[in-house]
Amino acid sequence: MPTTPEMSMDMTTLGDPGLLDTLQHEVAVFARRAEQTRLGGVGQVRNSMDRAAYLLLNRLDNEGPMGVKALAASMGIDSSTVTRQVAPLVDTGLVKRTSHPEDGRAVVLQLSPRGLARLEEVRSSRRQLMAELTHDWAPGERETFCSLLTRFNSALSARMAPQAIAGPNPQPAS
Repeated sequence: MPTTPEMSMDMTTLGDPGLLDTLQHEVAVFARRAEQTRLGGVGQVRNSMDRAAYLLLNRLDNEGPMGVKALAASMGIDSSTVTRQVAPLVDTGLVKRTSHPEDGRAVVLQLSPRGLARLEEVRSSRRQLMAELTHDWAPGERETFCSLLTRFNSALSARMAPQAIAGPNPQPAS
């Protein structure tokens, strides 16, 4: 298996081990807290939304109607996972299945008007929560945090991309 620069780094080249321990711990705490609250925003419990549902609805809103394979590829997950996650969204009327405009045999997933309204409700609530949590931050601190978190997520995505292509249980080459 070829090594990448990331794989060949040791603790002496990575920086302060104590700082890295704190970082990994804080990321774990963040992930737990985000999942516990589902980053539901403020107000009523109905403002919360399952992480998978939020990400699927958000992707359909940002990129428009698409097939399951395209949606899975754009999210870096398996098609069977998208199929499983989108089923309740179709059942509740947040997403609708329609015929592909160029190939009537193919099915595309599309955000429904109800889905868009629900997504906007959750986004608004989450924006309010972010404003409350960072109310005493300077605007530059919010921008820096957002930039660094985006960079961190991009690095995680890039690291996961080869695994997503290979699948969960890649077969050794013969």
